[in-house]
Formats: sequence, structure tokens, C-alpha cells
Amino acid sequence: MERNLKNVLVISFGFLLLFTAYGGLQNLQSSLHSEEGLGVASLSVLYAALILSSMFLPPILIKKVGCKWTIAGSMCCYIAFFLGNFHASWYTLIPTSVILGVGGAPLWSAKCTYLTIAGNSHAKKAGKNGKDIINQYFGIFFLIFQSSGIWGNLISSLIFSQASTKVEISEVACCGAYDCMTNTTNTTGSAEPSNSLIYILLGIYTASGVLAVLLIVTFLDQIKSDQAEAEKEILETPSFWSTFLATFQHLKDKRQCLLIPLTIYSGLEQGFLSGDYTKAYVTCALGIHYVGYVMICFSAVNSLCSLLFGKISQFTGRKLLFASAAVTNTACIIALLLWKPHPKQLAVFFIFPALWGLSDAIWQTQTNGLYGILFEKHKEAAFANYRLWESLGFVIAFAYSTKLQVYIKLYILLSVLVLSMVTYGAVEYLKAKSSPGTPTATKKEDVGPLTQDTHV
Repeated sequence: MERNLKNVLVISFGFLLLFTAYGGLQNLQSSLHSEEGLGVASLSVLYAALILSSMFLPPILIKKVGCKWTIAGSMCCYIAFFLGNFHASWYTLIPTSVILGVGGAPLWSAKCTYLTIAGNSHAKKAGKNGKDIINQYFGIFFLIFQSSGIWGNLISSLIFSQASTKVEISEVACCGAYDCMTNTTNTTGSAEPSNSLIYILLGIYTASGVLAVLLIVTFLDQIKSDQAEAEKEILETPSFWSTFLATFQHLKDKRQCLLIPLTIYSGLEQGFLSGDYTKAYVTCALGIHYVGYVMICFSAVNSLCSLLFGKISQFTGRKLLFASAAVTNTACIIALLLWKPHPKQLAVFFIFPALWGLSDAIWQTQTNGLYGILFEKHKEAAFANYRLWESLGFVIAFAYSTKLQVYIKLYILLSVLVLSMVTYGAVEYLKAKSSPGTPTATKKEDVGPLTQDTHV
């Protein structure tokens, strides 16, 4: 039992080291590599590769090499992406983005499988309920993992704030919703970080990734022979084609089709914050060294609110929470359309990501919970749809990032949000009609593994 807990901590801290680097780098892509939209193009390719990878690769890879080596090998795919950033071009970033996308799905699946086996093994020996121990393990994992957003962004901001040459702000006309669509990352006159600072940052991120792999290889136990049966059972998944078909056959369910706009919106809104808000508002008006601080604000509020809303949803019901998220996001979108960012309004740059984090926490926890409750008998196909449509939202957000002005992207966001709320209302109506007299909020679902998808 002590050993199981040790393994949970090894995985948790391995992911913390890896995603401290990846999370910080993802938020900087649109600002660091703005020429011809290279940064956001690489993220779009990355999420497209992730969609394809998640459909067939994880079970095959875990069966062949086991959870431990799948985790270690997949982490190396992330390191390839970090190395690709050292000499950023279409010939280095795009291939390494594909490599990371391919490695992302097996990494998370192997982690979920390992924690599930460890939880069941502990529960069996201790005579406890397996689901309770698994939930406990996922709780420990996400508690440690979620702080990666803070450390990665803090490192980038501390390093980029070393850039000594800052000149007087003279012109912010190109910042905000009506950006000028130029290739420059900064119209304010704040100096771009020097190559040496970028290399120091990438060196720290790469070292963090290498440490993560070493931690897993050295300290994570292989699944023992007595647990191999459990692993086989968990991985007794159908073939690629039957999984692929089940994913799309699930679309025959009217409720799944109605949830597509909401799931795509979840990817779109996260893509907008990390790709467009960081570049057109923060980097443009304040400088790249503020991106990290602003994203720390988002991560911290998101983590705290995820915890809070997970607890209070049983008292408020999810309808009220969804309505709150929709109103908050709508207010933010309208305000971003009207606001002309200026360096003197420093607090405002942090208010938006804080409110965005609050809304995103509701979208994540409640949409996951809704999928778990509605499709209890077909969880695998439902979760595959969740991953597919949310990842598609990311792909779209990053793909059109450099092609459209920010105000058009905000109108698209608002339109998809309105559509999402209409179709979500229809889902609730169908649910109420099919089970009259059943309270909406309730039962606790084991949706731990699902909350990971937004992190790649």
C-alpha cells in the first residue's frame, strides 16, 4: 500500500515537471513565433495529431510495452517539441508538434490505466471499495499536477523580465479586438526578449522534461505479474475499427449530437485565451514578460474554482452553474470587444483571465460530469466523443488565429456560446422528459480521467 502511494506520487511529480515546461511553452507560442503564424499553426497541428492518436494508439502501445514505458516514451515526445523550439521554423516545429500530438494520448491513457490498477490493487488488499481509492489517487494526482500552470508561467515571466531594454510606450492602437494583423508581436515598443533569454528558458524547460523521464524510469515500479491480469482486463478494448465505429455510432444518440457545440466551445474558449488574448492584449500592450503572470492568474482561479464547483454542484445543480459560466463568459467577450488595452490599466489585464478561469472551471467540471451521468452505459464512446470535439475546438481556434482579426474571433466565440446554451437546454429538456421526478444534480461520478484532456 505504501508502494502504491509512492508510485502515485512518482507519476504526479513526473507530470508536474513535464507540464510545468509544456504549459509555459504553449502559452508563449503565439507570441514567441508570430512570423506567419508559426506558433499557433504548430498548436493546431499538435491537437489534430492528438485527435488521430487518441483513436487507436493508446491501447496498442500500453499492451505492447506496459504503462511505465508508455509514460516514459510519451514524455520523450514532449522533449522533442521543446528541442524543436530552439530553432523554430516550419521544418522543426511542425514535425515535433506531430510527435507531441502522437505521444499525448498514450501518455494520459497510460497514466489513467496505471492509477486505476494501483487503486484497485490497494482496495483489494485493504478490503475497501475500488472506486473510492481510485478517486483518492486521482485527487492526489490532480492536486499536484494542477500547480504546473503556476510554475511554468512563473519561470517564463521571471526570465523574460530580465530583458533590460524597455522603451517608452507610445502606441497601442494595434492592440485589442481591432488588432492590425501585423506580424510583430509587440507594437508598444517593449523590446522582444533576446535569443539568449529564449534559449535559457527553453534549456530550463527541456531539463525539466528530462528530469520527468528520469523520475519515471528510475522510481516508477513496473506493474507486477499479479496485476498484469488487471491491466489486461482494463485494456481489453475492441480493435481500432470497432472503437472508431463506436465513437461515431454514439452520434446516433440525439443528446450526444446536442452536446457537440458545448464540447467544441470548451476547446475554442481555451484556445482563444492561450493563443489570442496573450498575444493581442497582453504581449501587445505590456510585453511578453507579462504573459506568464496573467496565465498564472487564470490557472490559480481555475484550480480553486474546479475544486469549489465540484463540491457545490450537488447543492446548486448544474443548470445554475452553466448559466453562471455563460453569463460570465458573455460579459467578458463583450468587454473585450469594447476595451482598448493600455499599460496604465494593469489590473484589468488580470481581471479577464480570472473571470475566464472561473467560467472554464465550470465548463470542465460540469461538462465532464454531464457526460458521465448521461452516458453511463457507453462511457468509452462518450469520452472518445468528448476528446474528439474538444480537441477539434482547439484545432479550429489555433488554425484561424492568424487569419482573422480578434473581434471576428470574439463574435465567433459568442455565437458558439449562444448555440451551446440552446443545445444544452435541449439536452436538459430531453433528460427531464425521459426521467421525470429525478433530481438533476447528483450522483457522484468517477470522471477523474476525463478532466485531463485540456492539457494534452
